[in-house]
Amino acid sequence: MEEHYHNMVADPNELTRERLVEDLRTLVHDAEQLLKSGVGEAGEKAAELRARLQASIAKAKETCQRLEDRAIAGAKAADRVIRAHPYESMGVALGFGLLLGVLINRR
Repeated sequence: MEEHYHNMVADPNELTRERLVEDLRTLVHDAEQLLKSGVGEAGEKAAELRARLQASIAKAKETCQRLEDRAIAGAKAADRVIRAHPYESMGVALGFGLLLGVLINRR
């Protein structure tokens, strides 16, 4: 089975999720760079802050991976449903489009 879901956007929230994942990746990368640059600093407080930062980075990586996994699973599920019921999917999309058009034109 071919996988065409990698370029599908199922809903507007998908863009928000993608942006969140990208922001998390940037945050993790910047935090790791900050951690590497501050290696020379000594002190108990610096060590404690470094440990907290490493814990936060690990948590952010885990959250990012979970979001990616959920997004991929959702896209695969939508792809399977649409491929199993193509005409019904088009009918539902047409119905929602008509309903949305009527609601927009009423204003």
